[in-house]
Amino acid sequence: MDLIEPRFRSLYEKVCVGNKGEMAQNIFFEGMLLEKGLGTPWFIFPLLGAHRKALLDIMTSFIPSESVKFNKRLTNIEQRSDGVILTFSDGTVAESAILAGADGIKSTVRQHVLKDLYPSQVAPVYVGAYCYRAVIPMSEAYEILGDLTDVAKFYFGPKRSAVTYRITGGDEFNFLLCVADSEVAWKLKDAVTEKITHEAMMADFEGPGVDDRFRQLLSKAKPIKWGFFHHPHTSTYYRDRVALVGDSAHASLPFQAAGAAQGLEDALVLSSILAQLVKNPERGASQTPSIHAGLAAYDSVRRPRAQKQLEQAAEVGRMIFFQHEVAGAHMDKILPRLQQGRFNWLWFHDMNEDVQEALNRMQKQMSASLYNASARL
Repeated sequence: MDLIEPRFRSLYEKVCVGNKGEMAQNIFFEGMLLEKGLGTPWFIFPLLGAHRKALLDIMTSFIPSESVKFNKRLTNIEQRSDGVILTFSDGTVAESAILAGADGIKSTVRQHVLKDLYPSQVAPVYVGAYCYRAVIPMSEAYEILGDLTDVAKFYFGPKRSAVTYRITGGDEFNFLLCVADSEVAWKLKDAVTEKITHEAMMADFEGPGVDDRFRQLLSKAKPIKWGFFHHPHTSTYYRDRVALVGDSAHASLPFQAAGAAQGLEDALVLSSILAQLVKNPERGASQTPSIHAGLAAYDSVRRPRAQKQLEQAAEVGRMIFFQHEVAGAHMDKILPRLQQGRFNWLWFHDMNEDVQEALNRMQKQMSASLYNASARL
């Protein structure tokens, strides 16, 4: 955050919230069981969270409003030797030297980047699980869970699980009640959510393997299934002058609480490269080699790290459903995989080093291209 915008972190810290109680500030999540009685908590691993709207309000406050246009849907991308032509559903057209597509899990830009060489990688992949989710007043959550609302929780169970944590300064409570699907495929082609009946929703958490407190929570959710999708394989994050950012590049499951952070890391590295490209005197077609070098450097630095994150998030998902290929339903095998420094590579990474590495790789490729051009002459 400091590297993207010096004011970012201080504003974020005003709206974020961690666990309740001084002794719980260094706990990421506590692990418990979904079954009656919930079992004894295991400390899985610091967590600070904020309501998504509050975070977006902070981020957009740094952008001049006159630089943004809303109510646009991208329908076509045409790359030319001197730039990119964008066509929108309302018939308007825009031109740019580079297109950075941060248009989500069902990305039009992703299709453009991957469709010719890697068509099977375009669509998000359903992982055979879905959830019911809601944000409720903390007072309502406390009536059901009491002090269990103080610290973020993973609740493990066979084919069903839950994730809970505080947001909005501790005034609200966010929960996901998750189900491992018996169906391999998602029924709806063009939507990641499905409206069902309240009775069908409640039936997903019936049975002796679920503490009744979760059924009380579930009754406060809207009867909408949220399918879990991700992009397990992405062979490149760019094509010529077009780059993928955030979920369009590496949509992740939520079980490692790091998907949005990877989007911020993308933005930092890519914006640093763009800032360097702007300094170069070339424009139009003559700038193409520099742009290719910059986006190739972005891809080579960001893709391995972002893909590792989403792979690990999927693995955590298998663990909380007791479906892990090695650990199964054995907490004595699951816990070591969630402790012992598992997240150090993710949380304690020097992003400034990544920026410098990307810039160095770009410069090296640009120098090689210039040398090859001179050699041909």
